Amino acid sequence: MIKILITGAGGQLGSVLTKELQQKFGVQNVIATDLLEKPNFMGHFEQLDATDYKAIEKIVVENKINQIYHLAAILSAKGEENPLKTWDINMKSLFNVLEVSRLYGIDKVFYPSSIAVFGDKIPRENTPQNPNLTPTTVYGISKSSGENWGNYYFEKYGLDVRSLRYPGIIGYQSLPGGGTTDYAVDIYHKAVKKEKFSCFLEKNTVLPMIFMNDAIRATVALMDAPKENISVRTSYNLAGMSFSPKEIFESIKKIYPNFRISYKPDFRQKIASSWPQSINDTNAREDWGWKPAYNLDRMSKIMIQKLEEQYKLATI
Repeated sequence: MIKILITGAGGQLGSVLTKELQQKFGVQNVIATDLLEKPNFMGHFEQLDATDYKAIEKIVVENKINQIYHLAAILSAKGEENPLKTWDINMKSLFNVLEVSRLYGIDKVFYPSSIAVFGDKIPRENTPQNPNLTPTTVYGISKSSGENWGNYYFEKYGLDVRSLRYPGIIGYQSLPGGGTTDYAVDIYHKAVKKEKFSCFLEKNTVLPMIFMNDAIRATVALMDAPKENISVRTSYNLAGMSFSPKEIFESIKKIYPNFRISYKPDFRQKIASSWPQSINDTNAREDWGWKPAYNLDRMSKIMIQKLEEQYKLATI
């Protein structure tokens, strides 16, 4: 029987992935955890500080866990506000998960990485799987280091660690969480609320993005793939779509013609300018059949439809 532990289950990705895994493996077989209490959480939830090894160990032992999805982390923009704290939390929590997995024979570990690992010394278009990684944020540094630690635990101990380098994830299920690409979530909320949007990036800043549905599908496909198919033990490049703030604005205007935007770049512009514009994910396509299903206009229609439903229910 598969018994899953998820750290950071209350985050943007975690809240959706938890529901997907509950549906796939049964609500009783997924233990969701987060630093903050989630009183309305459906299923088995426990409050957990992932930097506390003993607390993780206790949950693993008591629930006979055999898979861990380690999603807890401080993201890029938030991380720059307190770099040392970000490094400490992101790395300490990862080491706890890797060590408890090694000691208690965990079958699979999922570790999310990010396009933040690349930095500005790479081809920004069609960024390859194995470029020179010189990340420019502490979040990117921690993710790059985490990729190598995952590979180390696989090579030295045989621990089956799997990872994806997510582009910016766009979903209607939660509010923006402090990432540099989160403008592409916030802009839909402003559009549905009939508010003008102030963008913290320049209008032509192209970044790789992925719709939440595709991100979840990619995660499940990677974890379901036979072990012998996994050729990348750092982290797989993953591509969905690439667009700029101007392009997402124009996509939204097809539905809301009166929507307005202004551009006020801040410190996040420097971060975004160091990241890729598009991603080469050939390894993911060849190893486990990855292919995105959503483009910008299809995503816009679903985002707006779902957010309209949410805001309508909130006012009833």
